Amino acid sequence: MNRYTVGYKSILALVIVFIMFSFTGKLTNTHKSITKKKIAWVLKSNIDVKIENIYSSLQANRFELPNLVCFGEALKGFYSLKEKGKIKSNILTLVDFSLSSNVKRLWIIDLSSNMVLFQSLVAHGRNTGDEFATNFSNTPESFKSSLGFYVTGEVYNGKHGISLKLDGLEKGMNDNARDRAVVIHGADYVSDSFIKNHKRLGRSQGCPAVPVQFASEIITMIKGQTCLYIYHPSISKSKENNNLIS
Repeated sequence: MNRYTVGYKSILALVIVFIMFSFTGKLTNTHKSITKKKIAWVLKSNIDVKIENIYSSLQANRFELPNLVCFGEALKGFYSLKEKGKIKSNILTLVDFSLSSNVKRLWIIDLSSNMVLFQSLVAHGRNTGDEFATNFSNTPESFKSSLGFYVTGEVYNGKHGISLKLDGLEKGMNDNARDRAVVIHGADYVSDSFIKNHKRLGRSQGCPAVPVQFASEIITMIKGQTCLYIYHPSISKSKENNNLIS
């Protein structure tokens, strides 16, 4: 065997070792990737199970229950905001704008007792849609509703009587709420009689307006830095709560 043969075999051995090392590295990276996905799946599965358990234990208290998907997204955001100290109670207000304005699509839920405290009609903005809400905006003077998570602010008496200020907590989605004067207030166009006469609920200038006769009761229940979530299937990016203001 000459020196050239020995040199060739040495180079070949080095190449094989390099290939094996590279392949092992890829396997290791692949394993890490799979492990991360498994961990994420387990965590997601755990929170989903928790949500389903809470939902199944909700006491309707003579009211209807909200949709599970809508409730689940609201609960995930609620936990995130509670952890950040943005909200100060276990009251969750949920508005489901995927539903017709002719049905009661606002729920007030006490997560301490897992009880639905109230259910009500609620209006969307005049430029957001007719019977159904389809178009949303964070732009001033758009007369459209804004989606996402809010924290309730100060109670005051305005042109609509007792009203509740809101602070939007999602950048680019509803963080102009205070500047736009998007508040909870009573309105006479939010009523069964209006629906009967016009085939749909009345509309606001972007506020989640509620029936006049229940405005004071609703505001009293949810004042004091509680969580409000306005849901629509189009806000899928909120599912991960990536744009919540920190």
